Amino acid sequence: MNTQKIKVGSVPEIIELLPNSSEQADSHPFILSANSAWGEQGAEISIERLRQNIEPWLTALFQSEHLNLLIGAGLSTSIQISATDSPPAGMGWISDLAVCKSEIDAFSTQAAKAAGRDNGNIEDQIRAINELIKGLEILTVLNTPQPENPPAPHAAYRNLKADLEMLKGELSRCLGEFSRSVSAGEYLIKTAEPKRKEETFNYLVSFLMSFASRTATRDRLHIFTTNYDRIIEVGAELAGLRLIDRFVGSIAPVFRSSRLEVDYHYNPPGIRGEPRYLEGVARFTKLHGSLDWHEQNNAIRRFGLPFGARSVEPFLEAEGHQSNSFEQLMIYPNSVKDRETAEYPYVELFRDLAAATSRPNSTLVTYGYSFGDEHINRVIEDMLTVPSTHVVIMAFGDPLGRIINFISKSGRKAQITLLMGNHLGDLKTLVDNYLPKPAIDKASIKMTELLKQRGFIQSKELGNSTGSEVSQ
Repeated sequence: MNTQKIKVGSVPEIIELLPNSSEQADSHPFILSANSAWGEQGAEISIERLRQNIEPWLTALFQSEHLNLLIGAGLSTSIQISATDSPPAGMGWISDLAVCKSEIDAFSTQAAKAAGRDNGNIEDQIRAINELIKGLEILTVLNTPQPENPPAPHAAYRNLKADLEMLKGELSRCLGEFSRSVSAGEYLIKTAEPKRKEETFNYLVSFLMSFASRTATRDRLHIFTTNYDRIIEVGAELAGLRLIDRFVGSIAPVFRSSRLEVDYHYNPPGIRGEPRYLEGVARFTKLHGSLDWHEQNNAIRRFGLPFGARSVEPFLEAEGHQSNSFEQLMIYPNSVKDRETAEYPYVELFRDLAAATSRPNSTLVTYGYSFGDEHINRVIEDMLTVPSTHVVIMAFGDPLGRIINFISKSGRKAQITLLMGNHLGDLKTLVDNYLPKPAIDKASIKMTELLKQRGFIQSKELGNSTGSEVSQ
């Protein structure tokens, strides 16, 4: 195991746990790297000790008035490794751009370094091509005739109109390659060995329900993700979790800009006029778009794309698009043009994130998010200016140091919880040991209350979601 970093409860500093190499490693797998509130340097730490500190603390936070979950690429990586024993291939890089290759590559690399990454990726290239297309559209708007080229040995003038058309073709090609890389990850998970796949999705369901198992009278869990794949949607479907998003419709759902607080209710048998909130409901926002979103007639629509499809192209053609029309896909940083903002619909989605998190008694849990998106980081920083808010960071690692850097720069360290490492950030380990029990049924609540009253359970032992519900 690698070094684990943990910060929970009222302990102000980040505690580092090192692997224990002594004979007690089986029962006490970690030791303290330095003197801390948990003990002296070298003190052995057991899984049970960690659970006693982590699980009740998370249970209390998960019962905040407003609970939000931000999921990054780490979840997709964890699910694919668990199901297939192989990591995702990565975003890739287009090495044979037909126009402005040197400029686009240099700009993409510069943008990557500014974000703390050593190398650019296809996302950076798509962003650069989009910006270049906007610039060329401005330069060619007057439709000025192409001037005659100067005599040799002077270089010929660039044909901006031709470059613009070629760039639009390259944008479609890059988006096509990008969509195929996302589709490949879904396909590998879908075609994985059945027993491993079933076990993986069972853990995914338990993970999601640990957050979604809230009494229906509380504000709904709001799930945000930067991922383009549909792993969360599949997990929610298997869990019977109803997701509410901005799309309206059944055959070709359309994205709505209005933030109407739609919800699910039901009428108890024999009772009329007293609708009650339905349990197992969560709000859902994909901040960077999705593999199954496309632009059609100046509207964002979701089309039917089976999970694990090898390519989106035949489904785009079924929606009336021409062959290789990947530029119609709503994958960030691609956006719908000719709207009130060039960043539509992403501006609307980020507003949802800010509105959901930056309010009193709100908790935001991040899992697999590397803090590499400055838009999201600014929202989290603004959220922490509200004293009653809290951020829980769960991560498998921090190779670029962004998470620790974010915590170090934050002036609100008391409002941040950290669980980081290949043990504390592992999905299966979290579900098995540290996340609250996903149960809100009345029988469990009543049983726990009776056991507590009869002295079989001490109050300090009620470190689960059921006990938390009873205490409130």
